[in-house]
This record gives sequence, structure tokens and C-alpha cells, in this order.
Amino acid sequence: MESKPFFRFLFFFFAIAFLLLFTWTHLPYPPPPDVTTLLDCASNSPWCTSKNRFQSKQPSITKIPRATATTKRLHDSAVPRHPLDPLTIQEFNKVRTILSSHPLFKSSKNYALHSVVLEEPDKDLVLQWTKGQPLFPRIASVIARANGESHVLTVNLETNEVNVLNTAPPTGYPMMTMEDMTSATWAPLSNPKFNRTIIERGVNLDDVACLPISLGWFGENEENRRLIKVQCYSMKDTANFYMRPIEGLTVLLDLDTKEVVEISDTGRAIPVPKATNTDYRYSEQKMQQELNLINPISIEQPKGPSFVIEDEHLVKWANWEFHLKADPRAGVVVSGAKVWDPDSGVMRDVMYKGFTSELFVPYMDPTDAWYFKTYMDAGEYGFGLQAMPLDPLNDCPRNAYYMDGVFAAGDGVPYVRSNMICVFESYTGDIGWRHSESPITGMEIKEVRPKVTLVVRMAASVANYDYILDWEFQTDGLIRIKVGLSGILMVKGTTYENMKQVEGQEHLFGTLLSENVIGVIHDHYITFYLDMDIDGSDNSFVKVNIKKQDTSPGESPRKSYLKAVRNVAKTEKDAQVQLKLYDPSEFHVINPTKKTRVGNPVGYKVVPGGTAASLLDHEDPPQRRGAFTNNQIWVTPYNKSEQWAGGLFVYQSQGEDTLAVWSDRDRSIENKDIVLWYTLGFHHIPCQEDFPIMPTVSSSFDLKPVNFFESNPILRIPPNFEKDLPVCKPAGSA
Repeated sequence: MESKPFFRFLFFFFAIAFLLLFTWTHLPYPPPPDVTTLLDCASNSPWCTSKNRFQSKQPSITKIPRATATTKRLHDSAVPRHPLDPLTIQEFNKVRTILSSHPLFKSSKNYALHSVVLEEPDKDLVLQWTKGQPLFPRIASVIARANGESHVLTVNLETNEVNVLNTAPPTGYPMMTMEDMTSATWAPLSNPKFNRTIIERGVNLDDVACLPISLGWFGENEENRRLIKVQCYSMKDTANFYMRPIEGLTVLLDLDTKEVVEISDTGRAIPVPKATNTDYRYSEQKMQQELNLINPISIEQPKGPSFVIEDEHLVKWANWEFHLKADPRAGVVVSGAKVWDPDSGVMRDVMYKGFTSELFVPYMDPTDAWYFKTYMDAGEYGFGLQAMPLDPLNDCPRNAYYMDGVFAAGDGVPYVRSNMICVFESYTGDIGWRHSESPITGMEIKEVRPKVTLVVRMAASVANYDYILDWEFQTDGLIRIKVGLSGILMVKGTTYENMKQVEGQEHLFGTLLSENVIGVIHDHYITFYLDMDIDGSDNSFVKVNIKKQDTSPGESPRKSYLKAVRNVAKTEKDAQVQLKLYDPSEFHVINPTKKTRVGNPVGYKVVPGGTAASLLDHEDPPQRRGAFTNNQIWVTPYNKSEQWAGGLFVYQSQGEDTLAVWSDRDRSIENKDIVLWYTLGFHHIPCQEDFPIMPTVSSSFDLKPVNFFESNPILRIPPNFEKDLPVCKPAGSA
């Protein structure tokens, strides 16, 4: 969710207008196709010079200006060049024009477009397409609200034909628009009772900042109209208004009419926490306490990066290529991921499409002002809509390339979310592979290779919380998907100032972080959609169970050992996995028709991480809606309509259109086009170090080759040599 402080709302609208006027263009730049050499400069004032100018075996390539954070991008003249390229500004405008004359919208006094994205061509067509061929007809997929009803439509941009589909689910509403969210935060201020309550709490109306909070679903009284809850804070003397809740004050609002339905005020005895030490901005810190713990550090690439982005969206780096685009709901979408095989010399399919399908964030406080805080950040608020412009040198290093997102507002007018995604090469001193021989062998061998990776990054600020999403590609064929959590806790006001005041075993539902401030316990679940295509679309899912095997009497001095037992999943229920520490397994996606030289099926495996699991009752209304977190791994047959783990319409849904419902159909998945789903989980018990802003905590999982290559694919990568590397010198010694 996202909201701005009271005095920042007008700034939001002016900012959108500014972005529409000043759009920017990406410029590709072609580096060498092999792994770059990166320089780590760490000095008080780094000046980097090159010794021997990188004696590279690669041919010299003419430099093209790089797309930096300040490069102007000509979105107005952009044209699609790949079947999966997102809609352009011209196409958004055409959709808006076509729909404005359609009877459904002409007859509506007010309507809103909640989603306008490319209706991607059928998968088999995309797989057959090659560069240079004509594109398929461009079609927009539209989710709209008109005349109080939700509609799913397609708009053919070649024929101008509008097709109204009957695919709206029985319950739930579309993802909120930015206009929904901002107008909801204003609406309570037009209610006299609300204003009196604020004043009686000792808060000046000019200091009020409010947040739009999705209310989940908790029964019939919340059905048949779009509702939202609004809670407010004091931003007096701090930018961190989240730490100053007006506790217990909740406004129930009709999201369509902006009518205040109900005001609940259960926290009059709870003071608004003080602003002291809550501001996190650098400009507001006491400079005499500034922590200069390390010297400046930067990654320098005198010869430029080793990746190129062709036609704005096709990324080519080292032995990888993939299509990359921004999406208002998913954030980042990676498609057509292929890796080069050094033995066959061909690009091989790994993944057709991968993205963040849903985020489920339930808070663990059942009281009146908190029980409903069970957010679905993608399906309710839009993970991509909440992505903020990345900060050069801090969010992304100096060598980063930036990509914008182009989205449609509620009225269909396109706007640009600048610098939404960055792409950069990373070297952190990690090792790709190594071996040194012991002196007892008499062989003086020491072979080491540095590890350089390519990172695709997005950061979404969903109101108080910040999510940092990384897709990291390695030259050994591994893909690492990492989520970092930072930002600001959602806190609860309390009368307590010290734990000495808390009697006995009273349940606080969290941790006392500061005077009158409780950080409430909560979970984060991030579910990923991974359409794996290992050397083709027809794949199988294999659970490789690691089992203890007892030895027979007299067989061995050993009493037991471990063995691998492979079980191919026949149907969806066979592939529903709850991770267990003492019942370990590996989880492979294989192509049973493609074998290595020695006869193993080629494949990739999921290496789990972030394994926190939901402990909520399966019949608890939030868990019914978030049932896709009942397992960490699911496998379903490919179905173009099954992409959103919480369902197409998540807002106020009842859980009847989730991944769990689809999987319970128990369809066949052996040697089929299958989709793997993985959920990263975090339990968060807040601590004082999270106040007033949280240090980033991260977790990740891997997609790793397993018998995909004939041998180590980076065996022939050369080591670094001193003569090939630039030299960093402090300014005083240059």
C-alpha cells in the first residue's frame, strides 16, 4: 500500500504531470560478451587508472552512450520490437481513445481503468517467433470498473475491436488505482465527526497523514461494495509519521462513493507517541554523531559493462540472454531466459517467464484496529505501481543501466515511472570456483576464478515497508532470486513506556520499541511464478528424497548411510511440498526426453531459502485468501489464465480463485508444460534495532543447473591477472 502525508498529496499529482512531460529514453551499449573485469576502488578520494588497458582477447567495440539515471528517454516515439514488449505511450493513448467511444464506457458517469497491460500472444507463437519477423497483433488486456461493476476486456490495437470477456470471478475486486488510494486518504477529512475526533486526540488537522488499508474479507457485512479502512498519524516534527499513530481510530470508507460508513475510536486513552528520534533522513541527523565507518567504495569499469540491452528490453550478458520489462502488478517480469552451453555452442531454454505473483503480509494482532491488516501487496496495491525511482549510487552502483516503467493511470492516461529497474554487474569478492593442492601431493597448484554476476533490481515502497527485489544471474547457469526487507515498521500505540509497566504475561502482540510504540509481529510471504522450460516446454517435476539406509549385519563397519530416492510427480498433489528439516529432499524440474552424454535427464533444481511457513489456521479468513502459502512449492500445468497466486481479483476476495484451488484439481503434470511456484517466507518479531527504520534483512532461493551441462560450464573462464586490472590510487598520490 502507498500513501503520502497530508501536505504531500498535491505534490504527488504534480509529480505525475511532471513525469508525463519529461520522459526518457534508454540507449543500448554493446560491451564484450564475456565476463567483465570489475575494479573495487576503496580510498578516500578514488581515482582509477588502467594498467595495460585490459589486455582483452575480445575485439574492440565502439562505445554507445549509456542509459544512466539522467539519460532522457523518448517514450513518446517508442515502438515495440518483441512480442512481449510492454505497451507504449502511443498504444496506451490508442486504448484510451477506443474505450472512450465504447458503449460500456459512454454510458458510465464515471469509470476507471484498473489495469492496462499487454495481452501477451500465446506461448507457442512467441516461442516460434524470431527477430526480424513481423510482430503478432498487439492486443491490450484491460480491467475496468464501470457502472459499479468490474469488467475484463481486450482491445485489438490493429482492428480497434473491443472484446468484453466474461471472466470476472464471483467475488473480489480489481487492484486499486493510485487515484483510489490517494482519494481514500483525503475522504475522512470531509467528515465533521472524524475531524472532531482528531482534534479531541490533541492532533492538529494540518498535521494529519492517513493511509489506505485494504480490509481483507471477514463476512457478509463486507460484501457487495468496495470498502477500505483508513487510519491516521501525526506528522508533526517528523517525516516518519508511521511512528506516531493515532491508535484505535479507524474509518470504514466506501471506496466508490468516498462515503464514511463507520468510525471506530477505541484508543482515546493511548497517547500519540512523541516524534523524538524518529526522523531517519540524513539531513535531520545530528552531524556530530555521523558514523563514518568505512571509506568510499565503488565499482569501476573503464572498458564499460559486459552487457547490452537491445531494443530496450532484450538483455544479453556473458552466457545469458532474457527479455525484461516492468509490470504494474508484478513489478519485474523476466521472460525467455536462455543460457549458452560452452560444449554445444547453442543458447538453451531455461525459463519462459518468471515474476512476483503475490505478497501476503498478515499482522498478528486480533484486536479491533488490527485484525484486518492482512495485505496482498501485488493484487491489492500493485507491486509495480509502488516501485519508486531508484537512487543512483545508493540503490544501484555507478555502472548501472536504468529502465523505466510506463503505466496507465485510472483515466487511461499513460505516465512514466522513471528509473524503476536497474541492471548492473556485481563483484563482491566472491569466488566462482577454486582448488589448491596440499603440499603432501607435491603439486604446486592453486586455481581460483572470481565470481561476477548480473543483477536486475527493483525497489517497491508499499507505504511503510520497502521491498528490494533482485534477480541475479551467474555464469555457472544459476539464477538467484532475492528479496530484501527494509523501510519502516507498522507500529501500534500503547500507554506503556517501559517493560516494567507490563504486568505478568500480558500479550503485547509485539515488542516495545520505544516509549508508547509497539512493533507488531507479522509475516511476509512472497510467491513467485516460474514457468520453467528446460530445453523445451514439456518437463517433469522430481522429488529426490534423501533417505537413511541401514546397513545389513556384516555388510560394512558403517551402520547407516544416505541414499537418493527419485519420485516423479504424476499429478499436482504429488508436487505440493511443505519443507521439512528432518525429511530433506531436492526438487528438480527435468526434461525427461533430453539426456546428458552419460544418460542423466537435464534439469534445474530449486534450492530453498527463506523457509518460514504460515502457522495460521487454514480456515482463518486471511489464510483462506492466502492459501497459496500453505505449501512452499507447488507445480501446476501451464494455463495462461493462472498467473496470480491470490486470484485475478484479490481485493475483498474470499479465496475461491487461488493457486491452492487450482492445484486441488490434481491435474496431470508429468512430461507436460508445467509452472513451478515458490514462496519465500519471513517471520518478523520486531526488535529495537528496527526503530526508527529497519536495516535490510534478506533471503533468497536459487534455480540451479542439475545435470544440465556436461561438466562445469565455467571451467575455461580465465583468472584475473594484475596486469589486466586498473589500479586505484588516492587523489593525493595520482
